[in-house]
Amino acid sequence: MPETAALRRLVPAGPPNLIGLTREQLEAALLAAGAPERQLRMRAQQLWGWLYQRGVRDFSEMTSLSKEFRRFLSENFRISRPEIVARQLSADGTRKYLLRIEGGHEVETVYIPEEDRGTLCISSQVGCTLTCSFCHTGTQVLVRNLTPAEIVGQILVCRDDLGEWPVAGERPPERRLLSNVVLMGMGEPLYNFEGVRDAMQVAMDGEGLSLSRRRITLSTSGVAPMIGRAGEEIGALLAISLHATTDEVRDKLVPINRKWPIAELLAACRAYPRLSNSERITFEYVMLKDVNDSDADAKRLVKLIAGIPAKINLIPFNPWPGAAFERSSWERIEAFAEIVNRAGYASPVRTPRGQDILAACGQLKSATERGRKSAAQVAAEVAGL
Repeated sequence: MPETAALRRLVPAGPPNLIGLTREQLEAALLAAGAPERQLRMRAQQLWGWLYQRGVRDFSEMTSLSKEFRRFLSENFRISRPEIVARQLSADGTRKYLLRIEGGHEVETVYIPEEDRGTLCISSQVGCTLTCSFCHTGTQVLVRNLTPAEIVGQILVCRDDLGEWPVAGERPPERRLLSNVVLMGMGEPLYNFEGVRDAMQVAMDGEGLSLSRRRITLSTSGVAPMIGRAGEEIGALLAISLHATTDEVRDKLVPINRKWPIAELLAACRAYPRLSNSERITFEYVMLKDVNDSDADAKRLVKLIAGIPAKINLIPFNPWPGAAFERSSWERIEAFAEIVNRAGYASPVRTPRGQDILAACGQLKSATERGRKSAAQVAAEVAGL
């Protein structure tokens, strides 16, 4: 993908935003603004705790800092999160946020509560370049990459909404409501590598948001040359949007396959750092009726990934207005899963979540009007065209 400065990183006007800076960047920003060099590490440590352990949104709330230093901070910096434009709650408890970021652009973020975890699906770009034919997000053109502040900001906004910041004098809850992050929202994370890497450094810091790298999953459509670097510099679990077992079919479903075909992609997966039975690769496979759901596809799939510690995440297609595909029948999905299971691979079928608010896998799109409407409303509009 051709890169431009605008796509690599947006640099907003005005005071620097402290959200999303790595520790080293935070110290450098303080020094550049005139903070004494001998105090940099201590001051950065203090700020880090206030920003990511307590979630403060104003320098005046940092009561352990002197009034003079708080004034210095307010004169030179800001604490900015994305703005919630719309918040939708699904019947199954899924929350979808339409967020406004720098420049007035919008992205969507989805929180999925489960019995044993709470997963936040975050976006890495405004729009997408990949044009995967079964994905609603792929129908929106790429505007730009998100900054680390905007990526980390999605986590902060969700924790704000969940009321998950500690309250003075109260014991912290036994279980975190937001325990997992998946980079599976809008955009291709490996086309915004530096932004995603820096944001995940902040998210994984043990003295900040403290999300274990094994509770973060990076999903890629197949940017094969960047996969090894992602393993070395980010270290999250890896998910591959595979969706087909032949190059002929994958070229149509996931056009990036024309650049890095299945064999090259799987070679990069086999070389992924830390790959083991305890840190398996997830192969995501959306089930499309009469396209990729045959017994022959299932048998080819297990042969393709032979020797890779992996699980297969079968995803029933989530329809969206104007989509050219249909969901495979449950009988066909179960038959496919049985073949994969017999080959020794776990093949859970992902339960569709948030479909009534267009928050399910492949349904995200940031257009404001659609972000505020239900699936039924959008379908009625399309039917009337």
